[in-house]
Amino acid sequence: MITHKEQIERLILVAAQKKQYKEEEAWESLDELAELVKTAGGEVITQVLQRLDHINPGFYIGSGKVEEIKEMAQLHGATGIVFDDELSPIQMRNLAEALQIKVMDRTMVILDIFASRALSKEGKLQVEMAQLKYQSSRLIGFGTMLSRQAGGIGSRGPGEKKLELDKRHLKVRMEILQAELAEVEKHRQLIRSRRDKNNTPVVAIVGYTNAGKSTLLNQLSGSDVYVQNQLFATLDPTTRGITLPSGSEILLTDTVGFIRKLPHHLVKAFYSTLEEAKYADIILHVMDVSSPHLETHQQVVYETLSRLQISDIPIVAVYNKIDTHAEDYPKDEHATYETYISAKEGIGCEHLLSVLEEILYSNMQAFDIDVPYTNQDIVRYCHEYGERLEEEYTNEGVKVKGYMPKDKFYKIEAYILS
Repeated sequence: MITHKEQIERLILVAAQKKQYKEEEAWESLDELAELVKTAGGEVITQVLQRLDHINPGFYIGSGKVEEIKEMAQLHGATGIVFDDELSPIQMRNLAEALQIKVMDRTMVILDIFASRALSKEGKLQVEMAQLKYQSSRLIGFGTMLSRQAGGIGSRGPGEKKLELDKRHLKVRMEILQAELAEVEKHRQLIRSRRDKNNTPVVAIVGYTNAGKSTLLNQLSGSDVYVQNQLFATLDPTTRGITLPSGSEILLTDTVGFIRKLPHHLVKAFYSTLEEAKYADIILHVMDVSSPHLETHQQVVYETLSRLQISDIPIVAVYNKIDTHAEDYPKDEHATYETYISAKEGIGCEHLLSVLEEILYSNMQAFDIDVPYTNQDIVRYCHEYGERLEEEYTNEGVKVKGYMPKDKFYKIEAYILS
């Protein structure tokens, strides 16, 4: 929480509506920024939207609007201004000098939330790397801007003590972080290779932030992953094993939520976490059907998946919170399967599991084989790659029934019973 003994930060939010966007979309984004600020512990005083043909390269908004906001800040006793897009270093410096108050942008708020939510070593390393990359291009005037109000949003997390370092020290620290992250990634790849060796299917849960992904993971696995009605309640990926109705085991992975205007360097910083979805056998796209902005959320999710180069993986559209919303809502046109649930109440979860089973077994082929005792390596092969096995021992050998992935079937074809 960013609540200090002296005060809670009182903030004015500002956005520029570019002519190619509708006013409704601009207010949607600004309202989401307000939720981000509240999640970070700040208080929103008011929101300002200016319509522009082009973004002002020096001040983001028009110079007249800058003066207006300065007067507004003084009138309301604001302690800072938050802009709804990532500001360039020049814009950040010019605005801080003109407004004489703490200036932040959407990226700083998101990084601050990430810093408070990162629990794992990898999460903390990724947050610090993202913070330092952001700060390295903004060293001029960045320390001065933050010194207008010590602490608060944007100054927290693993990298907070390094804000005043010069570029040389930042570069050294980033090289150290890169090496540590490379080691963590090796460990992640080792775990992934073990999963592949065990032939355990992986199902990744993706979706817009606060759509109910962690609640679904808890409901299906009986675990207690942190759940809260706020943005980015979960940052570190969590994997749990669950059993399908047939008895087959799968791994279910919860990923960090997606959000609009997520800068490229943030996606890159958290790539190794987000790529859990890239190596999944199935993707569950969880959507909050009660959100009035569902269509925008769907677009953001698929844009992010595209940036991660994720394709050719079966996607299940999971429409969540159906117990609270009965009206029509935009459908996911990219998904191959769909299901309707209330993750909180458990409604529809059994059907979701049966859908997962249907997808997994669509890539498998039933078999019934008779293996002589002299060829027990084939039985071991069935144990390694087969599913739902039944065995019967006879005088001549072992009869095995079950399901085998189609790309592994060739090795047992000679033993198929006619």
